[in-house]
Amino acid sequence: MEGCWSRRGCDDEMQGRCPHNVPGEPCPADCHYAACHRPTHVVCEDFGVLLNPNRDYDAAVKQVCRFCEHFLVNGPDIDPETRTRDKFSGRNRFLL
Repeated sequence: MEGCWSRRGCDDEMQGRCPHNVPGEPCPADCHYAACHRPTHVVCEDFGVLLNPNRDYDAAVKQVCRFCEHFLVNGPDIDPETRTRDKFSGRNRFLL
């Protein structure tokens, strides 16, 4: 079966981290096909909202959602009873 990256012309680097190639990973923010064109999509500039440690960033299917004001304000919070160390941490999500 042909992967979507073959039809879309993605380079080897993008193929290596594409969620269609790596299950469970969010769509990379720099993927052309992950762009959000919804009217609710606004890039958040408020660090208090961006760094909310209670937000469930794993609920975002795309990396683009993780800095979208709509998701950051309206998205789900982490359930304190199921929170584990393995879960994505909002505290260090900007470290490369």
